[in-house]
Amino acid sequence: MVTSSTPAEAAARAEGPATAAKGSALAEVWPLSPLQEGLLFHADFDGRGPDVYTVQNILAVDGPLVAARFRASWEALLARHAALRASFQRRKTGEAVQMITREVVLPWSEADVSDLAEEEASAQAERLAAGERAHRIDPAKPPLLRLLLIRLGERRHRLVMTSHHILMDGWSAPVLLKELAETYAAGGDASGLAPVTSYREYLAWLARQDKGAARAAWQAELAGVAEPTRVGATAPSEHAEEPKRVSAHLSEATTTALTELARAQGLTVNTVVQGAWALVLARLAGRTDVVFGATVAGRPPELPGADSMIGLFINTLPVRVRLDGSQPVLEMLRELQNRQSALMAHQHIGLPELQQLVGPGAAFDTLLVYENYPLPPGKALAPDALSVTTVTSRQATHYPLSLGIFPGERLRVGVTYRPDRIDAAVGETLGGLLVRVLERVVADPSVVVGRVGMVEVAERAPVGEVRGGASVPERIAERVASTPGAVAVDGGEHPLSYGELWELSGRWAAYLAGAGVCRGDRVVVVLERSPELIAVLLGCGGRVLCSCPWMPGLRLSALRSWWRTPVRCWWWMICGPWRGPVMVVCWCRWLRMMWRM
Repeated sequence: MVTSSTPAEAAARAEGPATAAKGSALAEVWPLSPLQEGLLFHADFDGRGPDVYTVQNILAVDGPLVAARFRASWEALLARHAALRASFQRRKTGEAVQMITREVVLPWSEADVSDLAEEEASAQAERLAAGERAHRIDPAKPPLLRLLLIRLGERRHRLVMTSHHILMDGWSAPVLLKELAETYAAGGDASGLAPVTSYREYLAWLARQDKGAARAAWQAELAGVAEPTRVGATAPSEHAEEPKRVSAHLSEATTTALTELARAQGLTVNTVVQGAWALVLARLAGRTDVVFGATVAGRPPELPGADSMIGLFINTLPVRVRLDGSQPVLEMLRELQNRQSALMAHQHIGLPELQQLVGPGAAFDTLLVYENYPLPPGKALAPDALSVTTVTSRQATHYPLSLGIFPGERLRVGVTYRPDRIDAAVGETLGGLLVRVLERVVADPSVVVGRVGMVEVAERAPVGEVRGGASVPERIAERVASTPGAVAVDGGEHPLSYGELWELSGRWAAYLAGAGVCRGDRVVVVLERSPELIAVLLGCGGRVLCSCPWMPGLRLSALRSWWRTPVRCWWWMICGPWRGPVMVVCWCRWLRMMWRM
């Protein structure tokens, strides 16, 4: 294997222009976009080790490649796009700015593994790419981009493109590759490309937006959300672990049906996926009013040339979904899309400003990214032409849990989670859960929210029944008869044996009957998570039509909307800390009565 230069050497060659950026080499000084502000904060906050916002694309370069011309083409693009020559600095006042250097040296290195066996060559190429990812990119030293060309054979190469996310978004990559192909075909000369609009124009557009209207719109959208929506551990472990990645796919038939359903109902596929994710998130977070993060494209249609500009346009903003178990899923999706459409004119606001304005309710630890980018250049048509195609793309976020949605013939759900914050049992199965919810929605678009489960329809058992036909109480009764002393429910200060669970659930059944609860009455259970909670639910038996033990942040205001619904049966609520006073409250449309137990 022959290597012309190491990543460290390539990075060292780029350090000179960074120092000169404050002199005559400085061309312009720009402000930062809202997301650039956030990414710079994270880079400053944790300046050691790999940066989670390091993005790496590995490209297959097939055909008769002339390496010198290929390198010259990249250098031409670096000169063409000022945003690629940016470095990020802070003034003495603390204000962050990006400095645009007139000229920078492209960090370029080459490696030749063509003398190795195919399997060994692939492994060595992966090790070289991993080394590039591990070498941290300093936002203060332009350019925030490194290229490594690996020769696998006479007509086979891999280009490892490593950059910082603060430099450009996923939309920019295929735009850049298209220009690369045209520049290479022109002998490394980019002068024949169409005129480009500078990223500076987008930053000027941002400065002209109505910040007051945006603040008011987001305050209205998130009104009433008092708590963050979190599913991960509140604090990371001392040693943060590398994110893990898993994927799940919809079938080709289901992907087609999903697209057709969205089109027929006037929805976007993104809206359907967001609604499905809200259903999964509600189960994870234990609440029916959820907030998660989502990325928006941020490329204003009224800005000429926005679609072909290079830079970071995306923004991360909260998405709020309020779930009502009796509401049809399609109605929930339409409401979600209408609210998101109303906010499109206000998607320029920064997330830190928004969260400071709204409060804890705008905080979240999950991110959903719908990867809707223009198609990159495909295979070359001419036999002697060069083709550049994406092999793999690696990126992560600081969020404990993020989902990437990749459209195609088979929609892919990519889950990235941090094992120190998200339980592996959750992280490894989330993609499959979201896929099954989407399958259920596609199979029965008229289904109500409360009936969308997270198991396949074929695996669904009737309420109170387990596989094999026996009910849960019947199975517990069998264990009471055979091993009454065995632990049935653990997780609190006082684990319950099967005998204790059976006796306690019987007492609750008697309490409810004595209070006047009848078959068909709706019982809402609001208690702390504990073994005793299981006994309460078991004692309620088939009378539990609406139970809420997984809602520790439940508010009476959320229940009032349920209680206002005209019903002919009674509503019951059991509430209170288990060790303290417990209330059984009876509600109906006209009369409210209360008993203290």
